[in-house]
Amino acid sequence: MLDLIVRRANLPDGRTGIDIAVKDGKIVEVVTAIAATAAREIDATGRLVTPPFIDIHFHMDATLSLGLPRLNTSGTLLEGIALWGELKPILTQEAVLERALRYCDLAVSQGLLAVRTHVDVCDDRLLAVEALLEAKKRVAPYLDLQLVAFPQDGYYRSPTAVANLERSLDMGVDVVGGIPHFERTMADGSASVRALCEIAEKRGLLVDMHCDESDDPWSRHIEALTAETVRLGMQGRVTGSHLTSMHSFDNYYASKLIALMAEANMRVISNPLINITIQGRHDTYPKRRGMTRVPELKAAGLTVAFGHDCVMDPWYSLGQGDMLEVAHMGLHVAQLTGLDAMRGCFESVTTNPATIFGLEGYGLDAGCNADFVVLDARDPIEAIRLKPPRLAVVRRGKVIAEATPRVSTLSIEGRPARVAAAEYAPRLGG
Repeated sequence: MLDLIVRRANLPDGRTGIDIAVKDGKIVEVVTAIAATAAREIDATGRLVTPPFIDIHFHMDATLSLGLPRLNTSGTLLEGIALWGELKPILTQEAVLERALRYCDLAVSQGLLAVRTHVDVCDDRLLAVEALLEAKKRVAPYLDLQLVAFPQDGYYRSPTAVANLERSLDMGVDVVGGIPHFERTMADGSASVRALCEIAEKRGLLVDMHCDESDDPWSRHIEALTAETVRLGMQGRVTGSHLTSMHSFDNYYASKLIALMAEANMRVISNPLINITIQGRHDTYPKRRGMTRVPELKAAGLTVAFGHDCVMDPWYSLGQGDMLEVAHMGLHVAQLTGLDAMRGCFESVTTNPATIFGLEGYGLDAGCNADFVVLDARDPIEAIRLKPPRLAVVRRGKVIAEATPRVSTLSIEGRPARVAAAEYAPRLGG
């Protein structure tokens, strides 16, 4: 007997009426009309079954700390960093761990089963590193957590960041991070890119660097990161996150840069909710929205993913861990409204971040881990439109979260008594 069968599912690639069989935490068969029985069956009845959502850019050490010690009144990146600096001295390992575990509960309820989180290494106590390493152990049965060593106050600008970053990697942090645009000079920023990439190359680690997170059209750190990637032979192992300055680049320069990024197999992460909230704060009108050049980067063949970045912290007071909300915003800001482009936005919170994460066993093929989500929607486009309930969240073949369809009751003479948004849209080839 099988452990689980999901019947009559729609898959993101367009297949319909598919049964998914699970045994011992793995998908063993993906076909129509499986004749076997299972200890548990889920009838998807034409709903979408997708691999789990992945948040490839997050700050879990700060999450759910909104209002501590005060609110960000300007809404700017720099006030957020200053506010985080005020909070760091009064942080405790227990508080960081408790908030991280609570957020992981929220994430799982949304079908979000893998998170790459940056963790600040500029506090000499490294208590946030210790807290998130402990969180990683505790959530491992139900969520993959990957940590990036992030010198929030600048690799060279912060007096002890150079040593602390190495210490954090020795403790077991997975990825090398950086923030070159926050160094005191452009030259220091470029030097930090070079040094951090060399550390990653020597240790055999991935790189994920906050890069050019500003409106400055002359910020050039993604260029430096691309050059170092090629110099060190790290193609496919390096990610540039944010890249909001690309929004303001001269078009000729951008066309040259994007070609170089493709040569380096650079990974790209945009954070739509935060990028359009923080950027353009010094503009009058027209006001820049600040998100990087997602359509052009995708057209060049780069792997582009969307991250949530922040939830209820010094930089962003909203959020609920819903990656479909992120995809929805990215679609609108980048004007990705064609059918293929909208499906691409769904891939930017599923398969594309899985590639960047290096997640093994991800997908809906036989032999993959039995990790998937049943959505109250028929296809990826409808999922982005509705941001629907996650009817079942499955991890290694076990249902770890469930919800009910979103249905309203009307009391209007001559009109239906029941309204469900998922049933109202025409099918457009999604």
